[in-house]
Amino acid sequence: MKRIIFALVGLSALAGIVVATAPVSGQSDGEAAPIYGIKLPQGYRDWHLISVKRLTGAGGKLQQLRAQLGNDIAIKAFREGKLPFPDGAIIAALHWNEVSSDADNKVLCGLT
Repeated sequence: MKRIIFALVGLSALAGIVVATAPVSGQSDGEAAPIYGIKLPQGYRDWHLISVKRLTGAGGKLQQLRAQLGNDIAIKAFREGKLPFPDGAIIAALHWNEVSSDADNKVLCGLT
């Protein structure tokens, strides 16, 4: 009986080690996952913020937050006023649409 318990503990420990060392994203090659058919360059989350803008449409139908990011090459060229931007410069735009929900509205109305 002790051998069976020892074997089960050993297998559990081995399974835990395998799970802990597996890549979290499932991508061991380090490339970014494609989003909407566009493959994002690795490290884009560390790019510098260029600008932020909030858009509102007619009648409040469109409410969107937009941010523009640039990699180090783009930021350097932008600061130095180089046009056209050199090879390797990348500027990305991130857009978030605001979607109102009743639960959010109840919480936010209680804050005023």
